[in-house]
This record gives sequence, C-alpha cells and structure tokens, in this order.
Amino acid sequence: MLKLFLPDLCVKSVFEIKAEELKEKGIKGVITDLDNTLVAWDEKHATEEVQKWFEEMDKSGIEVMIFSNNNRSRVELFAEPLNRPYVYQANKPLKRAFKKAARQMGFKPDEIVVIGDQLLTDILGGNRSGFQTTLVVPIVDTDAKITKLNRKIEQKIMRLLEKRGLIKWKN
Repeated sequence: MLKLFLPDLCVKSVFEIKAEELKEKGIKGVITDLDNTLVAWDEKHATEEVQKWFEEMDKSGIEVMIFSNNNRSRVELFAEPLNRPYVYQANKPLKRAFKKAARQMGFKPDEIVVIGDQLLTDILGGNRSGFQTTLVVPIVDTDAKITKLNRKIEQKIMRLLEKRGLIKWKN
C-alpha cells in the first residue's frame, strides 16, 4: 500500500524537469498540479519562469495540462492566458478525472507523467491511474486551509518511506 504514495522521481522544482528527459522516457503528456507546484497557492498568474517552462515543453512537442482540485475561477484565471487545457475540481486522488485527462490528451497512461507537490492527491492519484509521477517540493511553506491536514498526513507517510529506504527527500 505504501508504494501507492511513492513517486517515480523527486525534484526540488518543476523547472528541473526537462522536456528532452521526458521524451527519452517516452513521455508525450504532462498533467501538472497548479498550486504550490507551478506557482505559490496564492499567486494568480504564471511567472516568467513558468511561461518559459511551458514554451520548452511546447517546442519539444510535449502537451501540458493543468490539473487542480481548486475552483474554476482560480484555474481558469491562470490557464487561459497561457492557452492551456485545464481541469478544475479534479477531485484528486480519484481516478476518474485523471483518466478523462488522458483521454482528452489522446495518450496512453505510460506516456503521461503527473507532476505535483502532494503525496495524497497528485502522487496517489497518478499512481492509481497508471501514470508516471514526479513529486516537487512545495513552492511556499504556507498552504490553503484544506491542504494543511494533508501535509501532516504526508509527513508521516514520507517518514515511513524514508525509514524503509524507498525515498530520500529533503525539503
């Protein structure tokens, strides 16, 4: 059961994820969380660095979809200026929205990576759906109220994963 929370890769930032490396792994699509993965949870718009990351993916032919449990207005405000497909109120970690995203992208599960900052939503949902998963360090230490409980549970899971030698993770 613990393996459901185990990401395939851990990185400090989404910006460490390079298009060429994804292509070498057979990845054609990225499903990425928004809050505390691409920008701080209270940041409304993409930074210049985020825009450049999307451009790098585009140039390499990798499709990127924004995938969030947040509400429509939050996700739409961020995604539309970037001309990005998005899913809001995804109900992560439930598989239904992940599978729908894969169908929209037109890729098989092994051609998609899920990127996010939370074990209980992004990594668990991606793993349960058969995708590759990448965990990033949250951009800021603060969270929306609903996420704070998840973080406490995640810390316990992370300690178990580290204790069993399954993951090395330093925030």
